[in-house]
Order: sequence, then C-alpha cells, then structure tokens
Amino acid sequence: MLETSARLLRLLSLLQLPRDWAGPELAQRLGVSGRTVRADVQRLRDLGYPVVATRGNVGGYRLGAGANLPPLLLDDDEAVAVTVGLRTATGGAIAGIEEASLRALAKLEKVLPSRLRRRVSTLQTYTVPVPRDDTGPTVDTEVLMAIAAVCRDRERLRFDYADNSGAATVRAVEPYRLVNWGRRWYLFAWDLDRDDWRTFRVDRMRPRIPTGPRFAPRELPDDVAAYVSSRVSAAAWRYRTRVTVHAPAEVVGMRISPAAGVVERIDEQTCVLDTGADTVETLGVYLGLLDADFDITGPPELVAYLRRLTARYARSTPPTPDR
Repeated sequence: MLETSARLLRLLSLLQLPRDWAGPELAQRLGVSGRTVRADVQRLRDLGYPVVATRGNVGGYRLGAGANLPPLLLDDDEAVAVTVGLRTATGGAIAGIEEASLRALAKLEKVLPSRLRRRVSTLQTYTVPVPRDDTGPTVDTEVLMAIAAVCRDRERLRFDYADNSGAATVRAVEPYRLVNWGRRWYLFAWDLDRDDWRTFRVDRMRPRIPTGPRFAPRELPDDVAAYVSSRVSAAAWRYRTRVTVHAPAEVVGMRISPAAGVVERIDEQTCVLDTGADTVETLGVYLGLLDADFDITGPPELVAYLRRLTARYARSTPPTPDR
C-alpha cells in the first residue's frame, strides 16, 4: 500500500484527468478501501483542491473549479509538453490567448528545474517555424473552454448556431468531443432534435448558459476524427464532383487525403472519387494528384477550368520532336 503522501499525489494525478472517477475504481487504482478514498478526498479538499462528488449512474469524483488555483502536479514530460505548447500557442486560432500564454509561460519557466529548462531551450533553439500561410476564423477562448467543460461533465448544451448560409437556429445536443482541424474547431455531438451525430463549427456557436442536465454517454464512432473530417468536408464544399478514376480504389485512396474526398470501389481497376472544394482550382489539384485517367461530367465550372488548364499546359510545353 502506498504511504499517505504518495497516495494523495497519485489520487490528485488521477483526478486531474478530464473524466469522472467512481469511488470503487479509485480504490482499485490506489489499492485501498472505499473508506480510505473518501478520507483522502477530504484531505485534498482541506489542502484547497476543489474535489467535486456527484451521485447516480454517471456520477463520481472529479477536480472542479475553485476560487483559487491550487498547485498542479506535473511530471517531467508533462511540464515540457505544457511549456512547448505555450510557446507555440501565440500562432493559433484561439482569440485572446497570446498574452495569457506568455504570462503562463513566464511563470512556468521560472520554476522549471534546470534539467527541464535545458530540454525546452534546446528544442526551441534548434526549431525553425515556418509562418502559416492559411487563414481561418478565430474562436473565442471562453466559448471553447465552456464547450470543453460540458463535454467533460457530460451536460446537455443549447446554443445559437449560424449555418453555412448564415441562417440562425437553436440547437440542443449532447456534446462529446472538440475536434481541431488546422485553424478550425468543431464540436462533435449527438443532436437531440435530429437523433443523429452532427458536427458544428465552434466559431459559429453561441452557447446558452446555464447548461442542461447530465446525460449517459453513448457509444462513439470508432474514429471520431475521420468521421468529422468526412462530414465537415462535404458540408463546406462549394463545388462537388464525382469522378470515375481508372485505377484501383486502394491506389487512389493512398494518393487522396480522406479530408479531400471519399473513394468508392467499382471493380478491381476502377473507382469513383466523391470530392469537392471551395474553388475549381483546388479540385484541379486533387485530380492532378490522381496520376491516372479519369472521367468527369460536372460541374460546368470544373469542366471549363480543366479545358483551360489543358490548353495552358499544351502551350507551356515544347512540341514532341519528330523521329
């Protein structure tokens, strides 16, 4: 059995994870009785850690928000990860986080042991960042944190939402995951009105507070990131096309990112690429990556662009020498 001080540190480390812990589960992890777990939870509360306990089938212990931020327990790898993350946060897509990141970084680096400070400094010295060439919407920090909290606490959420056309609706969901894709953030949630999984752009959301009651978790898709990327792409495309490609589906799948489109097998030597983009120029790039013959029937803008592109390439290359 762990000594009391070591056990408290282990308990605190578990409670800092973004989930609820049932009492018997904590007792098993720590190798103690449920009574000891309850006593240790009270010790942490006496030290200023706001440990919250909830009842019911989805209840348990978790570390809640307090009036004052208690000391955090970080191991070496976690301290390095947090420091590196803060140093790179100023180029992100979360509005208002740059100054806060610098303040937190200054506090953290001040207390880092010399061995960790050297690791972080070495990584920073020998890393050359390339400025991002993409632009995208920014997400309000408070909105992002509020959504993350309801995902963690498994609380229903109602919010005002603007779709691609700008139409405003009020949605009610069971929130599960935040998905970060480049400079965009998405909420993956179960839509209570549509009785199905849905994906929402966080920069278009305005949460309504207070949140709703807690819910029992549903079984998630095997790969949430792949699920979101396939549906986000289709919803955001301005131009869509289905291209018959004269190559095996396995080969095309290796050349096209899942975020760019879906490959459907026809036979051993033919498949269909269902793809799209905001511009026909981007679609032209996708088709060039196929390195295979293909047939398209639309949209008209893409057909016209490929004809112009064909003529341009023909003018740009020297004629074939006579033999």
